Amino acid sequence: MPTRLSPGDTAPEFTLPDDTGAQVSLSEFLGRKVIVYFYPAAMTPGCTKQACDFTDSLDALHAAGYEVLGISPDQPEKLAKFREKESLTIRLLSDPDKQVLRDYGAFGEKKLYGKTVEGVIRSTVVVDEDGKVFLAHYNVRATGHVAKLRREIDVNEDTRNA
Repeated sequence: MPTRLSPGDTAPEFTLPDDTGAQVSLSEFLGRKVIVYFYPAAMTPGCTKQACDFTDSLDALHAAGYEVLGISPDQPEKLAKFREKESLTIRLLSDPDKQVLRDYGAFGEKKLYGKTVEGVIRSTVVVDEDGKVFLAHYNVRATGHVAKLRREIDVNEDTRNA
């Protein structure tokens, strides 16, 4: 099993390219809260649902002081197509060597259709203003996860139509 993060742990630093090729580091967000979520593959049904849910919630999350970073092993070019096709407004980062996924406990053995395989473990880590893990969820479901997370971090107001 991969090592999983727990509340109070220091969130591992990373620098990854986004879908435009720009480098994004976790340290850029010190002083702000960050939701870092890990997903297996852009443009698949579950990952699309989750990315669209985060995009739909982004105004409310921003209003509550949260940034959102989605990380997958996809190349930046595929992430750019994903953003354009689904009109995503969240930041998508590329981790093709899966090192950040491993550092966060979001890559390793998992069950898929009853078989044990190695792959991305759908996970979400909320990092506080000091770079510490506030909460970490592993093996999350794509559908309904963003709504559950919003309840946990007390971001219930929907400001999309405000």
